[in-house]
Amino acid sequence: MIRAFYGLAENPFSTRRVKLLPQQQEIHDTLRVHCQQGGLCLIVGNPGTGKSVIKEALEEGADKRQLVASVARTLHTYTNTVKILCEAFRIEFEGSSLKCERRLIEEALNLNRTSKMLATIIDDAHLMEMDTLRKLRLLFEDFPKNHNLILIGQPGLLSNLALNVNQDIKSRVTYSVITRRLNPDDMQRFILSELDRVGLGHNTFSQPALDLIVRSADGVLRRTRNLCLGGMLEAVRANEKIIDLEAVNRVLIQPHWRKECDLTEF
Repeated sequence: MIRAFYGLAENPFSTRRVKLLPQQQEIHDTLRVHCQQGGLCLIVGNPGTGKSVIKEALEEGADKRQLVASVARTLHTYTNTVKILCEAFRIEFEGSSLKCERRLIEEALNLNRTSKMLATIIDDAHLMEMDTLRKLRLLFEDFPKNHNLILIGQPGLLSNLALNVNQDIKSRVTYSVITRRLNPDDMQRFILSELDRVGLGHNTFSQPALDLIVRSADGVLRRTRNLCLGGMLEAVRANEKIIDLEAVNRVLIQPHWRKECDLTEF
């Protein structure tokens, strides 16, 4: 609907092909360096602070020199996780987990012989059982040294790794970073860069509407994206090309945007 109304070739505020902010680009580049040296990396942050943006950039940046395998279903058992890895490495899952582990190691070594770097991303790693993570860590010990295991999760992941029983995993971490909420200038820069990406003018959002979005999103990228898209949908409904304060306020009065103290009893 938005694309048709504004005559766009791409979806605005998509998680695909997002231009990284400087601090996100630094994290992305550091992770790629650890792919060359071998590493166990942690990206930790509260929901909506840009972890998925960095993950998407890593996946889209995969080229002839790098293979990126992603595991998003972290509530599975170890056996099912190995199946997902086989799918990511384009290996048929046959027989027992042990046989598939051997095939994964063989494929990793084959890729290493062709000078390819490897990155395995485990998303929502805070939901994964530590025993499963431990088994995966042991599996990746046999991978070539140009392999980087990247764990993405919420702050609870750090708390779990801090336990004495998990020191064998924590002691192998080569890089960790916490994704923070963005400051207002970075939030506005993100919105304007997204407008540039799809070919819309900076005046698509009126300045008061832009200021309200930045204040209401409170430094969280996902809130910013949802508020911008919500405002655009309201403008489409009103047949208006410019998203103004009224359009953004129509989004903000929806119950899930309001603070708990503002909600009345049903």
